[in-house]
Amino acid sequence: MPGLLSSPVCLTVIWFLSWSLCSSRAQIWTDEVSGVQYGRLDSNVTLACGKSPIRIPVVWHLNHNSALPWHKVTTDGSLVLLHVDHSAQGNYSCYDYKGLLLHSVKLRLGHPPGLLSISCQVPNHTFVRCSWVESVRTFLPAKYNASLRNGHEWRPCIVNVTHKHCVVDHPSFWHTPHILRITEINVLGSQTTIGRFRLHELLKPDPPESVLAKELEGYPQRLMVSWNFPSSWPLQNAFPLMFHIRYRPLGSMYWSEIYSEDSHVVVHDALAGNPHEVQVRARDEVNAESQWSEWSPMLLVHPWEDYSTSEPAEDKFTDYLFPFNTKFETSTAKSHNPVVEDEGNLGLVILLVLFSVVILTTVLSLIFVVWVRQRRRDHVSKQELTSMVKMKSMSI
Repeated sequence: MPGLLSSPVCLTVIWFLSWSLCSSRAQIWTDEVSGVQYGRLDSNVTLACGKSPIRIPVVWHLNHNSALPWHKVTTDGSLVLLHVDHSAQGNYSCYDYKGLLLHSVKLRLGHPPGLLSISCQVPNHTFVRCSWVESVRTFLPAKYNASLRNGHEWRPCIVNVTHKHCVVDHPSFWHTPHILRITEINVLGSQTTIGRFRLHELLKPDPPESVLAKELEGYPQRLMVSWNFPSSWPLQNAFPLMFHIRYRPLGSMYWSEIYSEDSHVVVHDALAGNPHEVQVRARDEVNAESQWSEWSPMLLVHPWEDYSTSEPAEDKFTDYLFPFNTKFETSTAKSHNPVVEDEGNLGLVILLVLFSVVILTTVLSLIFVVWVRQRRRDHVSKQELTSMVKMKSMSI
């Protein structure tokens, strides 16, 4: 029997069974993983070496490396990381004195939530979208709960976590003030932010769409500008829009403006032969406290030009050519050619006045000099006459 045990075949079997047993034990210890542990940046974080009550010497590794951040190990084998920063994140493992893995855990670090910076957009009377920006970057996954108060009722604000905004359909528009409550939650804590606002003051339509500017054949000072209501403004009849059109010759600093309730206008005072820039924006016509939309993209249009020898007179333009009942008011920030002509005339007048003043001053100076010289001559003549009279009287 001893010979059998000492045979090569028996020894090989015994070695294989021992190796299998150790491997099974190592696998059992390896499977004892607690998952992810979260800690707060700039604080002390404690990692326990499993749940075994037996106190044995252990060795800790970070990402399979024996180098660790600033730390200490307690008598029960726990690892205490001191004043951790982002470099302390990673996979931690503890081993016994034989090198057997006892426990592993992934450490993630961050901050609890802070207050949010909230802003809301109201593109029409039936839709509100509120977004937020974190004042504290937590570095941790978070979820949000949001609700909007309409009068005395709280309604959920549907959250999009990816884009960090929430939406409410058909809010109670005229119940003011409105209150938005958003709570941010992560594994280290939660924070609630309250925002107060008035929807009718935040109402800001989207810019007009499909803006088109074109020339009018035969009329070198006319432009036709048309557009569509923004697609996000569904109740066009219930809530009409006021439109603001501005245009200017390319390169000019000054805009001319038209206000209209219709979706088209005719520009009557374009500068012939010059390309023009055109833009349109919109605002709720009834609600004076609402905001103007952003301007539509810039359009460049060239008025009609006659390349023949004759041009049609502007006074032949008749309204019946345009089957539109266009209501508009025109206000020009500053005209161009009249200003240049007025400035030239004013300069000529000033030059003539200065020239007249110089001539008048010269004439008056000459008159004064002649008068002074004549006075001196008269005075000298009188003195000579008096001397002669005295001499004649003495000789007698």
